[in-house]
Amino acid sequence: MEPEAAADSRQHAEWIEEFEAARRRPLAVRMRYAFIHTYKPVLDDAPFRAFDSMADYRRWCEANLPSWLGYGRV
Repeated sequence: MEPEAAADSRQHAEWIEEFEAARRRPLAVRMRYAFIHTYKPVLDDAPFRAFDSMADYRRWCEANLPSWLGYGRV
């Protein structure tokens, strides 16, 4: 077997092993680890915001959110 094919085969076996281990975990455990909370500046600083229109929302995003969050216009 070629080195690249052997590496692919090992990778595939590792994926199957990880999948099988995850499948054996109870649903509650899988759900707890499925979502990772990442703090988003400004967005997470207020419990609730409402806008009269999508245009108002977009203006607010452009004026208040850091560009790396991806809410700006392209």
